Amino acid sequence: MNNSDYYNMEAYVKLNIENQVGYIEFFHPEHNSLPANLLAKLTRTITDAGKNEDIKVIVLKSGGDRTFCAGASFNELVNINDEESGKVFFSGFANVINAMRKCPKFIIGRIQGKTVGGGVGITSATDYCMATKFAAIKLSELNLGIGPFVVGPAVERKLGLSAMSQIAIDANSFYSADWAKQKGLFTQVYESTNELDEAVKSFTENLCTYNVEAMKEMKKMFWRGTEDWDDLLLQRAKISGKLVLSEFTKETLKRFK
Repeated sequence: MNNSDYYNMEAYVKLNIENQVGYIEFFHPEHNSLPANLLAKLTRTITDAGKNEDIKVIVLKSGGDRTFCAGASFNELVNINDEESGKVFFSGFANVINAMRKCPKFIIGRIQGKTVGGGVGITSATDYCMATKFAAIKLSELNLGIGPFVVGPAVERKLGLSAMSQIAIDANSFYSADWAKQKGLFTQVYESTNELDEAVKSFTENLCTYNVEAMKEMKKMFWRGTEDWDDLLLQRAKISGKLVLSEFTKETLKRFK
């Protein structure tokens, strides 16, 4: 499929169940960037999958074979004109991360390509993450005059403060999939998407043979200490919502667009 075919496709979030594994896939023709309506649907889909008794393990993935997630929708960012609208928009990422955090089932990340900004936060909120060698990561928010405030807690929890601050400050650079593996974001890095998909399928279907209640209790243990994130991430969304109104950010977004 070429680039023009992608741009003609409709955005979506869908759930498919195979062998007790729930595959949640999102897609947007602009490099899998996430506008507010897609973020809301992704949040609902994760929450619903967590309650679905036909699902034992969840895989989070995106459509296409290049970019996993380009972060926030630039078109929507450009059109934010007041603090409340900004807070509501950035709350979309907060809601997705909190849905992942509170989901009682393991969420396995399948990261086939580059991921930027909010996409790094979503990747960091998975419980176990597998990627291809093309899955470089970048926190680009500082370039835009804002910062990775909403996703910061999730990224810091997974990479540690030192690595998170490194990529947050060096907002121009992509960091390789191998670097992300060394820092604990990725568990394995594969040569191709086909190899990644085979590994994800084998790994998740094996997880489905384990005690569901044990996995549920393990997830609670892993996320201990994040109980304040419902409030914390909304406070962070308010900061981003204010900064996105700055003249610096407005002009920068216009240039990127």
